[in-house]
Amino acid sequence: MDRIFSGIQPTGTPHLGNYLGAIQNWVNLQEKYNSVLYSIMDLHSLTMPKEPAVLRQNVLDTTAAILACGIDPRKCFLFRQSLVPEHTELAWILGCLTNVPRLLRLPQWKMKCASQNNDGNVGLLTYPVLQAADILLYKSTHVPVGEDQVLHLELAQDIAQHFNKKYGEFFPVPKAILSTTKKIKSLRDPTVKMSKSDPQKLATINIADSPEEVVLKFRKAVTDFTSEVTYDPSSRPGVSNLVSIHAAVTGLSIEEVLHQAVGLDTAQYKMVVAESVIQKFTPIRNEIKKLQEDKAYLIKILEAGAEKAKELATPIYQEVRRLVGFQ
Repeated sequence: MDRIFSGIQPTGTPHLGNYLGAIQNWVNLQEKYNSVLYSIMDLHSLTMPKEPAVLRQNVLDTTAAILACGIDPRKCFLFRQSLVPEHTELAWILGCLTNVPRLLRLPQWKMKCASQNNDGNVGLLTYPVLQAADILLYKSTHVPVGEDQVLHLELAQDIAQHFNKKYGEFFPVPKAILSTTKKIKSLRDPTVKMSKSDPQKLATINIADSPEEVVLKFRKAVTDFTSEVTYDPSSRPGVSNLVSIHAAVTGLSIEEVLHQAVGLDTAQYKMVVAESVIQKFTPIRNEIKKLQEDKAYLIKILEAGAEKAKELATPIYQEVRRLVGFQ
């Protein structure tokens, strides 16, 4: 049976890149597959320092946002990762099958360790093993991923194969479902991807931004000195990023949005893109606000999803325990 697993870190309300690169795809996958699990990855979020109150609120805000975007708990299991302790128990077993040099070579470790003044914690080093456990705990067959997570999925595939070789065929080797959306870049530095942690507030569009905030951020978006709207990511990354965003939020092709932009200069085109983003996210923003007012409902959704996830995980993990000799 095909089974989808994916997760999102609770950073609060997602940004435009999160939506276009992941959440929009999640909505489509829940319609296509019969067994789908989506997790709010609060354990992973501890790899970067968080105040407890901030983490609690971020979990609820992220849940409200993905529900507002169209995730339906009747069509998938939506749950909080830490409510299913088998994730961390399986991660320990899989960690004992993983060598340290492999983890040290992963680019995320190098990048994030550098951001912590080369003083990265153990969780930062080993969280790809926890990711593998997240996936394998449910015998997931497919994982939607962006380009920057492909190496982590390859690690999960290798761990599954290593486990199967040592203990007998047990875990399916999960396959990637690659996002077809072009990576959304920062509005202030179009050579890097859009990020929630970007210190430049004008760089990132959050899906709950007001229309005024959206207009301001696009007006200030970095482009170049050529007024014509064209698509050439290598030589014109700023304008090309606007074209990618316009195409993604409207569902049109690059060629179609370029045709619409004929005769517009980049300043005018920025406002066209801003308006498309506002139209796309205004109903979602309104729904987020409504859901945020009902914390009890959000908690109930996550707890109910965790119970269903546990029912799926428990027999699989019990068999793992038997295979490795715990029982």
